Amino acid sequence: MSEALSPSFACCYGLARVARVWKISRASVYRSLKETPPNTSARRPGPVGAFSDAELADHIRRQIDASRLHGEGYRKLWARLRFASVRANPRRVRRVMRENGLLAPHRVGRTKVKPQWPDRLNDK
Repeated sequence: MSEALSPSFACCYGLARVARVWKISRASVYRSLKETPPNTSARRPGPVGAFSDAELADHIRRQIDASRLHGEGYRKLWARLRFASVRANPRRVRRVMRENGLLAPHRVGRTKVKPQWPDRLNDK
């Protein structure tokens, strides 16, 4: 609509005027223009890294098997991977571990309700 010509002046209406008349924000218009086509995959931009996620998961599994502890966090495994010349972002290591169920078990909060003290004022 902002590219249409007005019949009286033969000039464009402009995006600000069209957005004001339609009662939408200009940011919504720009966002709808920028939407990705449905055939593209949803992934973060940028380089993937030296290894694919499957290869990184294999390296992580080897490090876990070589460890004598049954559960280690992603930070310690990230450091061991760096020592083994496998460079990866720590957030990526954590994401791959989470997706493959390799994260260390962690404590869960209490599930029981605290006992209530008897109300002695209402016992009269």
